[in-house]
Amino acid sequence: MRSFLTLKRVLAALVVVVLLALAVWAQQHRLVQRAWFNSNVWRDAAMQEANSIWLTDYRVKVEAQPIEGLEADISALTYDPDRRSLFTVTNQNPQLIELSLGGEVLRRIQLTGFGDPEAVEYISPNVFVITDEREHRLFKVQIDDAGITTQLNAQDAAQLSLGIGLNGNKGFEGLAYDRAGKRLFVAKERDPMRIIEITGFAETAGQSGMSVNIADNLERDKGLFVRDLSSLQFDSRTRHLLALSDESRLIIELNSEGKPVSTLSLLAGRHGLKRSVPQAEGVAMDDQGVLYLISEPNLFYVFEKSTENSD
Repeated sequence: MRSFLTLKRVLAALVVVVLLALAVWAQQHRLVQRAWFNSNVWRDAAMQEANSIWLTDYRVKVEAQPIEGLEADISALTYDPDRRSLFTVTNQNPQLIELSLGGEVLRRIQLTGFGDPEAVEYISPNVFVITDEREHRLFKVQIDDAGITTQLNAQDAAQLSLGIGLNGNKGFEGLAYDRAGKRLFVAKERDPMRIIEITGFAETAGQSGMSVNIADNLERDKGLFVRDLSSLQFDSRTRHLLALSDESRLIIELNSEGKPVSTLSLLAGRHGLKRSVPQAEGVAMDDQGVLYLISEPNLFYVFEKSTENSD
């Protein structure tokens, strides 16, 4: 009888341990918040769809196409509406790289003195902002329109250092720019995840009397049911922000109030994907609403809106 009671206590203790482990795992993967979002999104789908990007309707058109001719992995992605091309960066043998909308390498620009470049964002014709992830530093650079620029030196760039939550390789992973509102969004990867808003740097850096303002939205950031942030994209039509998470394999659309309204899963079987996206590093959107995605090891994806069921 005593051995039976002991066995019951052991089993009960094991059940408690398993339940606690499941609770921790669910919290780490934001499963409760994600389930709550999924239960609500369909209820308000008709109203939300009309005023949003509505990632639910996107399907993959180009899947896991290798980007040829690159020795190092690329990170981040931005759309240049003037050239109708994409730009990305590498942090090993640092380079700023121009890609066609089909994923072909068009141009390489050597980056000198940039440390650990992790993200790049188009600001205005020929003007870009590049991040140094480890140093939490922003660089505003300018390239020529005729392909003459072959190298950019950090010493020649306007710079802004942000000592926010310095913790090694968990720094600035993504950038997005609101040209109408003149806001630069900067994504801190994790520990904790944050989306910082900066005004006054992208537009006026390097000019006398520069005034830079930094703000964040902790309530919005708490509502992000993902494990990390890898990239950002601002849509000027809806004024919504896209946030990409590599670890959660998910893109979230946030409305102007910072609330999630739709998602695009990067798992196999969703949105037409045959295989899960291995390590998503950058997302960009062109002026037609087409989504471009890059993933290590240098894979290229294109998603377009469709009326078909995304699952």
